[in-house]
Amino acid sequence: MSDFLSITLNLLDGFLSTLQLFGMTLLFALPLGLIISFGSMSKFTPLRWLVRTFVWIIRGTPLMLQLIVVYYGPGLILDTGLMPRFSAALLAFVINYACYFSEIYRGGIESISKGQYEAGQVLGMTKSQIFFKIILLQVIKRIIPPMSNEIITLVKDTSLARIIAVYEIIWTAQTYIKLEGIIWPLFYTAAFYLVFSGILTLLFGYIEKKLSYFRS
Repeated sequence: MSDFLSITLNLLDGFLSTLQLFGMTLLFALPLGLIISFGSMSKFTPLRWLVRTFVWIIRGTPLMLQLIVVYYGPGLILDTGLMPRFSAALLAFVINYACYFSEIYRGGIESISKGQYEAGQVLGMTKSQIFFKIILLQVIKRIIPPMSNEIITLVKDTSLARIIAVYEIIWTAQTYIKLEGIIWPLFYTAAFYLVFSGILTLLFGYIEKKLSYFRS
């Protein structure tokens, strides 16, 4: 029993690092994704194609590869030394998920009929007022399902950070295989992911119900 409690506490410590990476990724990737979506919808053609090409590259290559490039790349190319492991993982995750979020934002914004923009203009509203007072809440309602799917995927993707030796829950569990020859702590990590994913699923379900007054 004491071993089980000790292992649980150690895994919880690793999971806190996972939660830190998860939370900070969302903190930076959500607003950055909105900015990128504006670039991908820009009427300035060179900017639009530049942004869309960057998004295509990020979405078309494995996150694991991006982690390795971000961690080793700057140091090898610029000879500046390696970036701190957690910072490299965070940067790679933010860039990756910002690009995915940008496409979700873009789809949501472009799904709103032009008539609503025109109605706002008839009422004498500025473009920013139309976006934040008329369009934004409808966009949020429409993007909640795909956004929730990406965010739950992020919970599981944080385990990839161990490829550059970032201390997280699966890294912690693997140490028991190497040092003590027991594998059940690795399977036990599934409980942490399932509970956290379940909480997020309930949270997003609640948000969808609260926004149900917007009818497509």
